[in-house]
Order: sequence, then C-alpha cells, then structure tokens
Amino acid sequence: MWPFSRKKEAPALPSVFFTNTLSGRKERFIPHKAGTVSMYTCGPTVYSRQHIGNLRPGIVADTIARTLEGAGYRVRRVMNITDVGHLTDDGDQGEDKVAKGARLEKTTPEAIAKRYALQFIADLDEVGVRTEDIRFPRATEYVKEQIALAKTLEEKGFTYATRDGLYFDTQKFSNYGALGNVGHAELLPGKRVAMGEKKSANDFALWRAAKPNDLQQWDSPWGTGNPGWHLECSTMARVLLGEQIDIHTGGEDLAMIHHNDEIAQSEAASGRQFVRYWLHNAFLTMGGEKVSKSLGNVVYLSDLTEKGFHPLALRYFFLQAHYRTPLSFGWDALAAADEALRRLWTRALEVIAEAKASEGSEARDRFLAHMRDDLATPQALSVLWEALRSDENTPEELRGLLEVADVHLGLSLLSPPKIVRKFAAEDAPVDIRALAEARDAARAKKDFAEADRLREELETRGYRVEDSAEGTVLAKRRG
Repeated sequence: MWPFSRKKEAPALPSVFFTNTLSGRKERFIPHKAGTVSMYTCGPTVYSRQHIGNLRPGIVADTIARTLEGAGYRVRRVMNITDVGHLTDDGDQGEDKVAKGARLEKTTPEAIAKRYALQFIADLDEVGVRTEDIRFPRATEYVKEQIALAKTLEEKGFTYATRDGLYFDTQKFSNYGALGNVGHAELLPGKRVAMGEKKSANDFALWRAAKPNDLQQWDSPWGTGNPGWHLECSTMARVLLGEQIDIHTGGEDLAMIHHNDEIAQSEAASGRQFVRYWLHNAFLTMGGEKVSKSLGNVVYLSDLTEKGFHPLALRYFFLQAHYRTPLSFGWDALAAADEALRRLWTRALEVIAEAKASEGSEARDRFLAHMRDDLATPQALSVLWEALRSDENTPEELRGLLEVADVHLGLSLLSPPKIVRKFAAEDAPVDIRALAEARDAARAKKDFAEADRLREELETRGYRVEDSAEGTVLAKRRG
C-alpha cells in the first residue's frame, strides 16, 4: 500500500495592518478569500488634465498593492474612469463635468474623456504605478449594468421616482452613514440644499432624467437620461470584483458622501457587507489649501518634469509622509525629494556593483515591519537610509534590503534611470571641467580634504556633485 500523504497546507502569510475608516481603528488584514485580494480605487473624472494631487490616491493604492504582494498575496485591482454622471456640484445639481469640458474644448464627451484618461494613465506610469496590473473601466461601458443595479434596488423598495429621475431612499437603509459614524445626519451641510422632490437631503440620484445640455443619454425604465455618479463605482466593483470586496481606496473627500452612498446601494442590493477595509488618503495642500482645480492652485506632472525634476521624485515626496497625513506641496520640498532620490539611486548603484548576492538582515526585517504596519513609509525610508549610510551591513545585506525596498516603494532602486552623467567637453565650461578633474585626482591620492573643498567650490558654482565608479559626476542645479 502506498503511504498516506497529507496535502501540505500553504504557509501562513505575514500579518499586514491597515487603518480602516469604517471602524476608525488599525486592523489586521484578512481577505475574504485566502491569499487573494480584491481592491477597488476611485479614479478621476476625465474632463481635464489631472493635477499632482489626483496622483496621490493612485500612488497610495499602488503602495498598498505592492505591500500585499510583497507579503505573498495575489491582488486583483480595478480603478474606475468617470466619463459621465459626475456633476459640477459633486452632488445631484449642476452640469455633467465631462459634458461641460467637451463644450469648453469644442469636442465630444467621448473624445475629451479618452484624451484625459490616457494622459492620466500615462502620468501614473511615470510615477511608478504598475498600470499593467490594473483594470480601468469607463462608466459609459457599464450603463446597462448600472440600470440593472438600479432596477434591483427599485424592486427591493429602496427607491422612489421624481420628475428628476430615480432616487435612493436613505431612510430605508438603516446603516446609512457608516463611514465616519454619522448616521442619517445631513452629510456636509450646504452641499445638498436643493431638495427639489427629494424626501431627504441625503437621498441621491441613481438615474437622472435627461436635461437639454446633456450630451450623453441612454434609454432606461425611468426614461431617457444618464446614471448617477455614485452608481458607477458600485456597479463596476460588483461586476469586476464581486459583491463583496476586500479593500476600497480613495481620497478622504470621497468618504462622507460618495463612499457612504456606495455602501448604501451596494449592501441594499446584495444584503452583504460591500467592503471590508476602507482606506482613505489625506489631501495634498498648497499654501494651506487643498490642491484643487476650482481654487486654481494646481500643478501638473509635466510642470515638474519641465523644471528638470524626475517624475519619481513626486512619488518619493509623497512617501516621505504617511498616506493619512495632509502633505503640503512646495517647490523647495520637491527639490529636496529629488536630490534625496538621486543620492539614493547613486548609492544603490554602488551596492549593486559590490554585492555578489543578497542576504537577509535586521534592517530588512525592520523595513518590512514598517511597511506592513499601515504603510509607515516615512519610517521605512528612514530604515533604508540608516542602513545605506552605516558600515554595519555587508553589501549582500544591503542588496537584500534594496530588493524588498524596490518591491514596496516603487522607486526603481534596482534599475535606476540614467539620471546624471559625466560632462563631456562640450557640456561644461573649461574651468568647471578642470575643477572636476582636479577633484578626481585628489580622490585618487586619498586627499579627501582637498576633494571636499573642490566639491564645495563646484556646488557654489551651481553644480550638483555625485561620485561614481567613473569619477566625479556633475549635474547643473536648477535655478
């Protein structure tokens, strides 16, 4: 008889903790299905270019996915593209943002949505987000499914009709306002003051009757019109990830209304908990105010690159703060992040050249512990720098640390871009080249005092100085 063999159980995955907006507490992550994570991220409304504040949710979600994958999970990701239904007042009043943008640019909603969606995804690529692992569904691709979900809610008695369309009756959903524990209190007073035929200020449109200025319209059981903004995310999450998903992310401005509305309609339809873990990132601010198109204080990724900053410097800048902490943007702060990232790349190249293999270390374990503790990226970066500056780790241990940091941070540490190069004869004035060559000679003689003096002189003359295997590397500082 063949010996009995028991099927080996998969090893337990490392614990990862997140602060859940739903409970207000830090919780250990436990997915619905062992080893697999379903994750939905609220993406942009593509009526114009996305500013750098809109990139923070994408980078945060990418860091969450990287951390979970680093712990051994398989992550299924969806990020929606809103190309219809989002009105200018962010509620149930105003004009469709995409339609308005199309009119301003004298084009069609389809054309403007396609242009700015592609530009947004390209920007995500530039800042290290692995877009090839994400599905980017458009709201207009799922109108049929949105109508079906609204019909289900109607059949279950959670809706009522008005001359304006079909509304969700929040009074019939007892758990309304779970995010923030606000219950049925009016959310964000002043945002929904135009009651019309609504029964409650918190009730929201599932289907809007067509208006004369609507450029996109569909037939439905409630007449010609278009879906409400909140309905699209519930629908696409349901179709692409299932009725119950593990993680839902987005900016903190979406929690009180948009995400509470998602919970209401999703759970009313299924009778199950919609999302287990809600994660929200804080705003990017400028001069004490939220970065916003309406305030006119926006900066685009192209503005950064035109000034000579590497796109990944923005990611590094974001990682220096915890994702739940408001972060103030300034050009000096970005320049400091850019400088730090370039030094990190230079040091990484030295380690890669020296290390023959990779090994574990106490620094590596501490880095992972911070990343798995609610994405403590500032502390993880501190551990990385501390180890790279210390003589206590072997090149192989540093290589092992860089490998896990590369996986989790998305900063291209194992394959740094060609960020600086030694100036050729035509690149720098004769006197600057002479100083660089003199510094190389001093370093070769181990006259480090003279090498430091020459570094200071070059920096005074407006050049950033870095060391490489080929000698002094110069880059002209930005003014």
